[in-house]
Amino acid sequence: MTDATASGRDPGHSYHPLEQRTSIGRWFLPIFALVLIVGLGYVGYGLAADLEVATSVPWLLLGLALLIALGFEFVNGFHDTANAVATVIYTRSMPAELAVIWSGFFNFLGVLLSSGAVAFGIVALLPVELILQVGSGAGLAMVFALLIAAIIWNLGTWYLGLPSSSSHTLIGSIIGVGLANQFLAAQGTATSGIDWSQASSIGLSLLISPLIGFGLSAILLLVMKTLVRNKALYEEPKGNKPPPLWIRALLIFTCTGVSFAHGSNDGQKGMGLIMLILIGLVPTAFALNRTPDAQYVKAYETASASVETVLQKYLKPGVAVTDARAEVSDAVKNKAWNDKTTLALQQFIHSSSEQISKFPTLEAVPTSLVGNIRNDVYLIGEALKLIDKKKLLPMEGADLDAVKAYHQAVDNATKYIPLWVKIAVAIALGLGTMVGWKRIVVTVGEKIGKSHLTYGQGASAEVVAMITIGAADHLGLPVSTTHVLSSGVAGTMAANGSGLQWSTVRNMLMAWVLTLPISIGLAFGLFVLLRQIF
Repeated sequence: MTDATASGRDPGHSYHPLEQRTSIGRWFLPIFALVLIVGLGYVGYGLAADLEVATSVPWLLLGLALLIALGFEFVNGFHDTANAVATVIYTRSMPAELAVIWSGFFNFLGVLLSSGAVAFGIVALLPVELILQVGSGAGLAMVFALLIAAIIWNLGTWYLGLPSSSSHTLIGSIIGVGLANQFLAAQGTATSGIDWSQASSIGLSLLISPLIGFGLSAILLLVMKTLVRNKALYEEPKGNKPPPLWIRALLIFTCTGVSFAHGSNDGQKGMGLIMLILIGLVPTAFALNRTPDAQYVKAYETASASVETVLQKYLKPGVAVTDARAEVSDAVKNKAWNDKTTLALQQFIHSSSEQISKFPTLEAVPTSLVGNIRNDVYLIGEALKLIDKKKLLPMEGADLDAVKAYHQAVDNATKYIPLWVKIAVAIALGLGTMVGWKRIVVTVGEKIGKSHLTYGQGASAEVVAMITIGAADHLGLPVSTTHVLSSGVAGTMAANGSGLQWSTVRNMLMAWVLTLPISIGLAFGLFVLLRQIF
């Protein structure tokens, strides 16, 4: 192997795309520093403002937990987002320095404008009792174990230049924590592990998305070759010459879309975990969405009353319940429904709504009651999920609509993300994008296929990745940017007859296969260890 080939340079060409320079750094650094200062200032201000209602704050533990959570997003940034810029760099569409800055900015925007659906989809995988008792020793051990396990595996695969999935890693860590929670439970104690139905739907999206990336990218390239007969689009770029304007615009547009979609999808995972940390350590400030809107409580009461009326229609005569909360809790833990559950949920909703109706707004709820009210409302939401998602209590259309409306009101009270949390995650993800991108970029750009990435291949892989990740975000499903884009590049190489570097493909597949078992094992061990410490 020649030195040029060993270093990743194109044989016969002295130019390498990573060497392309731009003057953007001269004016970017001062602007970026200003944005960073303003952003961090707002994060500090927002956190301080929310903590004003807190009765006590464990500052050291809170700072450590937030640092680890944001560290996960930082590592996620330079591990995953490098995939978005590889195609524009290796097709000479943008200089490497500008591409990384551009991607980091749109990751930032993606986080800020995200819906939050993915954030709580990830949280829903965790054992219910750990979420309800997130401030306990077990709850804190859970959060620290899954975050540290995810960071360890992400850093290891990044160091080796392997584009493995941060989503896979995080989900494996959550499964490990859930299994450890069951393992440590006293014999005969009712405890929940992983919501396997939720895990299977998420796992299916993670399994199918790279297959979609591979297949659709290959098909799109073949279609492009049929419709656009420009030989230069399917050949190796020459020197530092950029592609034709329209294909360059398409590549930059798709890089932008993938970066935005990655921020919107992956950034939410950190948000959900940060909210668990805040609820666990400072429940008086973050357990409830303490909105000052008086109309919210009135709307909540109305929706609650509607569901009580609906549930009345499904009650069976002769059924009695002694402890409504315990009955609902058992149903949620076991993902099961019986006649007692219907009555218990109706009674539990009535008592919870009656307690909330004593206050004009959620902001007026005394700090001493916030934690209990939050847990009750969250438990109601998980029970409603058994009706409108799992269909364990079959209902008529109008009745189901009433349940869904109330479920939305319940989620608004407990599943919210303050703006400063979004900004903190956006900064961490954006910074990560701009710091450690090169290792993964080289793998995607040079080591998947035997030939250089062409303009047509880059465009096909990016278009499919942008659409797939955007659709998953809309559906509230976490997918892997890494898997979708790297498999898309592999698909275009196969379709183009370029050939694949099987040593790289083998290493990538091994990383994908090992990610779940290793992250499960790491999180399991860390949870058992931290459970003793906390």
